[in-house]
Amino acid sequence: MALTDEAILKIRDLIQSDQLAPGSRLPPEQQLSAQLGLSRSSLREAVKALELARVVDVRRGDGTYVTSLAPRVLLEGFGFAVDLLRDDSLPQIMEVRRLLEPAATALAALRITDDALEELAGLLTRMRAAADDAEQLIGYDTAFHRTVAAATGNESLTSLLDGLSSRTLRARLWRGMISGDVSGQTIAEHEAIYRALRSRDQFLAQAVALIHVDTSESWLRTLLSRADERRPA
Repeated sequence: MALTDEAILKIRDLIQSDQLAPGSRLPPEQQLSAQLGLSRSSLREAVKALELARVVDVRRGDGTYVTSLAPRVLLEGFGFAVDLLRDDSLPQIMEVRRLLEPAATALAALRITDDALEELAGLLTRMRAAADDAEQLIGYDTAFHRTVAAATGNESLTSLLDGLSSRTLRARLWRGMISGDVSGQTIAEHEAIYRALRSRDQFLAQAVALIHVDTSESWLRTLLSRADERRPA
């Protein structure tokens, strides 16, 4: 095992055993390296890796702290990873979204508040007004689905769905849909999701969400197919 990997695992064990609780400050480098039986260079590399993973927060001139370890923090980099996936991996991401988003929408139908419904109604109004503007639609679409996911009250699920439906992926879909003159259909599907949520019908909400994800998935496959056709042999 690489020394840096060993250092990461040892720090992880301290966190999992609550010897380092969320929000707590790590001991000074010299003390911690001696405690874990590690070189200071290995410890530094481990801390850098854990900072990138949002496990620790390095505050210059103050020290290194364990983050809150909340799902929204630890899963923050998930969407960034999705953005880096190659085209041939994106259909797999859409399949995962198809498994999770309809179930999340059904759960939201049981838990959504009147304030959240009002927010969705406002977003729909703005989406209709921006039907030919991809950049605005991307923002409204992202906010719409984030509001639905947040209505579940499940922070882990919300963070996962946010990553699966990253802004970059939405941008590719919306630009393709506008050029293909199917943006109106997609907006109508958002309206159907809203009506199902407003009626608090979990089964209808799940069904219309599945239809919407299927539309996005089908259109993504169309975009990828066109891209393949344009590539030189």
